[in-house]
Amino acid sequence: MNYDILISFALATSALAISPGPDNIYVLVQSITNGKSYGMATVCGLITGCIIHTTLLAFGVSAIIKANDNIFFGIKVLGACYLIYLAYKVFKSNDQLNLDADVVPKKSLKALFVQGFFMNVLNPKVIIFFLAFFPGFLFSDAMSSVIQFYILGGIFMLVSFIIFSAIALLAGQIKTFTVKNRNSGFVLKWLQIVVFIGIAIFILI
Repeated sequence: MNYDILISFALATSALAISPGPDNIYVLVQSITNGKSYGMATVCGLITGCIIHTTLLAFGVSAIIKANDNIFFGIKVLGACYLIYLAYKVFKSNDQLNLDADVVPKKSLKALFVQGFFMNVLNPKVIIFFLAFFPGFLFSDAMSSVIQFYILGGIFMLVSFIIFSAIALLAGQIKTFTVKNRNSGFVLKWLQIVVFIGIAIFILI
């Protein structure tokens, strides 16, 4: 096992979880408007949805690895290109964080969990991102690729859960900080760009 790869994966996942995106912004807005427990319910739903994507990835890509190494290499190249495309999309986006929601309907904790789950599972961009992100971090020549994908998925879910939970619990302080520090959106935007490009380069080399 190459533990350096696992550490790199955990660090990359941390940077991605901290960077503003639809999921963590939604968690933040729910926590600000309805309360921390509602943000946490959303977090649990989102993270649970990752199990489905990890399973699809583990068995689908593992079959490709067994069938043809060249096809697998092609997947990694396409994944790197997709990550560079995401970096470009972030570069073209606005760097201002909008945390104000005019209307955020208050749902039950169960309803928010279910909504978070289906937000994740039914989002095709998530499985595409998993396909771009995970294959470049396989860390063992001896271990089954299915097990490796599940380990990576477990790390991804654990790290994301910790950071998303912190966002939910510290929502008030985060909003105050972003209001006082107008450059925070700019910094987080460029953090995303650097992370996407960095992961793409890591996958290619």
